[in-house]
Amino acid sequence: MPVNLNAPEHLALHPVPGLRIGTAMAGIRKANRRDLVLFELAEGSAVAGVFTKNRFCAAPVQVCREHLAAGSGIRALVVNTGNANAGTGADGLVRARRTCDAVAALLGIEVSAVLPFSTGVIMETLPVERIEAGLPAAQADLAESHWAEAAQGIMTTDTVPKAASRQVSIGGRTVTITGISKGAGMIRPNMATMLGFVATDAVIAPALLATLVRQAADASFNRITIDGDTSTNDSFMLIATQRAGHAEISDLASADGQALADAVIDVSRQLAQAIVRDGEGATKFITVQVDGGRDEAECRLVAYAIAHSPLVKTAFFASDPNLGRILAAVGYAGIDDLDQGLIDLHLDDVLVAVQGGRNPAYREEDGQRVMKQAEITVRVSLNRGPACTEVWTCDLSHDYVSINADYRS
Repeated sequence: MPVNLNAPEHLALHPVPGLRIGTAMAGIRKANRRDLVLFELAEGSAVAGVFTKNRFCAAPVQVCREHLAAGSGIRALVVNTGNANAGTGADGLVRARRTCDAVAALLGIEVSAVLPFSTGVIMETLPVERIEAGLPAAQADLAESHWAEAAQGIMTTDTVPKAASRQVSIGGRTVTITGISKGAGMIRPNMATMLGFVATDAVIAPALLATLVRQAADASFNRITIDGDTSTNDSFMLIATQRAGHAEISDLASADGQALADAVIDVSRQLAQAIVRDGEGATKFITVQVDGGRDEAECRLVAYAIAHSPLVKTAFFASDPNLGRILAAVGYAGIDDLDQGLIDLHLDDVLVAVQGGRNPAYREEDGQRVMKQAEITVRVSLNRGPACTEVWTCDLSHDYVSINADYRS
């Protein structure tokens, strides 16, 4: 069961003017489930994205990068689940492009205006003919209100759909930001085995969108880890339909620019944290905070060493306050001149270690009390500078092994 995560309420997901979504059951891997999602964007919309840093990236990632670089204006996104179209060589690229051809013909747009996305099993041939056959039904289903259906349509091993939405006032106009994501395993920063789509009707200079999507990714999807694996298909897209009617945002540092950035980051964080809460077999949601670093880079090293550690994560699953594992992870994080005599460790409100050693007042039962909670904060103070960072992870359970062992069944 996911950790304090429920399926989104349909009415809580605000439509984004200028964007319509349709879904279909194409039978890509399994029958009778939504597995094909089509986004139709109004002319003049701006799109930017960030993608996996895995060098063995999937065919759709390669095609997305090509089409975004062409700069002709994106009018449609198409997403299939059940098959990643990764590790498929030249044939995979042909099939990703055939998907774009089918969408372009259906909507009467340029092929380069279509971005394809796939998620699912790696190294299997994409059944593009099923996508082609399912697209007319997805087109017939197009509506501004279909965010909840889209969240369901991009799921793989997710147990609940993931979506978030909020509205802010910019220039006297109500601006909407709504997004969906998927992901539960093969999750690690840069990015994760995830797809994320956030859209807004804000009016923003298109050149700023690439900066904003990177800021949002770094503050959200690049701060999560479940199992330390970086996937082949990760994609996070930001869409601005330019329909809100306020003056164009030409500077992200302006009051309006900051208001939009804050809202986009807030929605992105909700989506990223939902992925961790729904981690395969997860029973605990864990926030890892590291402060007192000389710079944020070394704080990240420590935070991810803790968050990636199977020994730490299994201890959390067992509610076992074997907290020396956390200190060990701090020590091997890669800070060569780290002074262990300065380090403090908190588990929520419990001071576990002070100046590199066990706090004389620490009691095992206090640590176990915190470890039994569904939500836990680990805070490490390096006490060597002003920098800090935060990442989110989960425990590692028996179910994680079972889910991944049976994934293709």
